[in-house]
Amino acid sequence: MTVRPRRSVLYMPGSNARALEKAKTLPADGIILDLEDSVAPDTKDAARRQVVDAVKAGGFGAREVFIRVNGVDTPWHADDLSAAAHAAPAAILVPKVSNPETLELIGRRLLDMHSDHKIRIWAMIETPLAIFNILSIAAEAKDSESRLAGVVMGTNDLAKDTRARLVPGRAPMLGWLSTCVAAARIYGIDILDGVYNDIGNSDGFDMECRQGVELGFDGKTLIHPNQIAPCNTAFSPSPDEVALARKMIAAFDLPENKSKGVVSIDGRMVERLHADMARRTVAIAEAIAER
Repeated sequence: MTVRPRRSVLYMPGSNARALEKAKTLPADGIILDLEDSVAPDTKDAARRQVVDAVKAGGFGAREVFIRVNGVDTPWHADDLSAAAHAAPAAILVPKVSNPETLELIGRRLLDMHSDHKIRIWAMIETPLAIFNILSIAAEAKDSESRLAGVVMGTNDLAKDTRARLVPGRAPMLGWLSTCVAAARIYGIDILDGVYNDIGNSDGFDMECRQGVELGFDGKTLIHPNQIAPCNTAFSPSPDEVALARKMIAAFDLPENKSKGVVSIDGRMVERLHADMARRTVAIAEAIAER
């Protein structure tokens, strides 16, 4: 089983040259070079050139590099998409995807540009309409032309558009978050949790990371380098979890258990589906160790 850790994915403003250089040294699994929210309108063009140059220059190591373009309804989108396709990052992150037609449009544009097919598309889910359309948006992963590989929750924009409060525990959003996780799993794509805004509240951040793990997210998007280490810890299998996972796999791999659906391990009845989950736990742990 081949998996890619996406525990921590950090936004970096494309207009900040020092930040782009610093991104090459940070222990995040992924870096989002942002051309959207963190870049002022009068610096969009300069930021675009800077991000393209940074991606082409490389030096990000094992970090997965995303470029977040401006939305399809903005005057910067076409130039952003063309520049990003030319730079060929691992993925292009598209904001405010509210329907599958947006992904189909971008897929056609990338095809017309003869862009490298290794470039993946990720969609930000940050509008009420996107929540209602999440199943059809995630279903675009079945269409190879759409290139959809994952979705990112935009919880700040969701709060703005719905007037839901950003409160500890995120009770107003739990239904939306769980629905999006379920849609991602149905279509075999990854999903990243939204950002945590209170940089100085480490306890609150730890709590929200644990909640993200419990909800089933693959990782979390971040806004400050100080959030990387605790996020990586939260989304990494613990040594005890890995040891138990290996024990489950070994038990089902025994010749006498090959055809069994349930076996007893340390007095606990374990189903084969738990062994399948265990294989992913071990694969993630091994991929993290390789980094």
